[in-house]
Amino acid sequence: MLTLYKAAPDAVVLPTSTAQVQAIVRLCREARVPIVPRGSGTGLIGGATAPQGGVMVSMTRMTQILELDLANRCATVQPGLINLWLTNAVRDRGWFFAPDPSSQMVSSIGGNVATNAGGPHCLKYGITTNHVLGLEIVTGTGDVVSVGGKAADRPGYDLTGTIVGNEGTFGLVTAITVRLLHAPEAVKTALASFASLVEASEAVSAIIAAGIIPAALEMLDDAMIGAVNAAVGKVYPDGAGAVLLIELDGPRAEVEAQAERVAAICRERQALVVTVARDEAERALLWKGRKEAAGAVGRITAAYLLQDAVVPRSKLPQIMREMVAISRRYDLLFANVFHAGDGNLHPLICYDDRKPGELERAQQANEELLHACIALGGSVSGEHGIGMDKAKNLPLQYGEADLNFMFRLRRVFDPDGLMNPAKLLPSHPACGEGFRPSRPTLPAGTWV
Repeated sequence: MLTLYKAAPDAVVLPTSTAQVQAIVRLCREARVPIVPRGSGTGLIGGATAPQGGVMVSMTRMTQILELDLANRCATVQPGLINLWLTNAVRDRGWFFAPDPSSQMVSSIGGNVATNAGGPHCLKYGITTNHVLGLEIVTGTGDVVSVGGKAADRPGYDLTGTIVGNEGTFGLVTAITVRLLHAPEAVKTALASFASLVEASEAVSAIIAAGIIPAALEMLDDAMIGAVNAAVGKVYPDGAGAVLLIELDGPRAEVEAQAERVAAICRERQALVVTVARDEAERALLWKGRKEAAGAVGRITAAYLLQDAVVPRSKLPQIMREMVAISRRYDLLFANVFHAGDGNLHPLICYDDRKPGELERAQQANEELLHACIALGGSVSGEHGIGMDKAKNLPLQYGEADLNFMFRLRRVFDPDGLMNPAKLLPSHPACGEGFRPSRPTLPAGTWV
């Protein structure tokens, strides 16, 4: 989606400290200039673009681990730190940072906080908000505010949870205290292949209904299997309609028992083949295919829209049937790779951007899919955020009173409407988002 949203800021600044960020915000507020935060730029919803110009604040120089406090199972980092770098820094001591979006090798922890990112292992471990203990933020008023912290059960409002997922509309996060976890004793990764997406979806519901919560439970369809095998090598079995990538972790005896039960459930649900990775190399290959799936789709299409929506996991069979119907109705290929365990869908709607009208057809199919998810009790977004891409879709999920409450909350942090404008909330008078700050035009070549 990101390539659909292109806009140049008037200036780009690269601060290295909270004090510099505060100075930037105060200067911009005085001049009535919009502020757009940017991490690694891996977002998929146009959240780090500057449709109204202004100053883009890049966090790529704020990459320090400020404190490792293993006694209290936490670390404090700057927002530009790459997600995987934190786990790499503590892995040898038996710790890890649980949120693992597929972009974790390049996405920043600040960006993960902004969108409340998830990842394959959020089924068991939870999304970013479950691992953020405290934050330092420069609000839209230029104030530096610290919320949360290492101590449990801090009194007062849960402002940490409120700020996570704000997509830069409240201010600029400058420090993040995150929870670290002990690495599990044992990990076992299995692959189950099925004749169809519907059968694989039914297996997902059966595994969860049995009281087993895998660390990860991912699904790929036949189109995605073909793309991955062409790009990475033969990772997944040819001829399958869908595969489930199932990872279990925890105490060794428990993992062994769960692995046997999961394999039996998959066979009861008509799995064609169930295999278990024999060593770390085989496990790494299975995950390599999953992590590189979105890039691999370039083997089978000129362009695609990547969707992020959610349905209750019990509704996966229904939404898979609906997706097939939409694909046929619009004569477009849907390639699926998603977090099946929590119903977080990521269909890639393939189209040829060289053919007039095909992008518009893909967008119509995309909208129809979102409406279908909402009709099944789902959500318009799971982990990618709202940004520019889905602001118009929020009224599908929230009423006018809900949206107005969100707008008023936003104005508490950013009364002037300068922080990442045109993102997250829909642009309509009921939400007050028709506001566009008046500001002087910055001359070409101006340094801020």
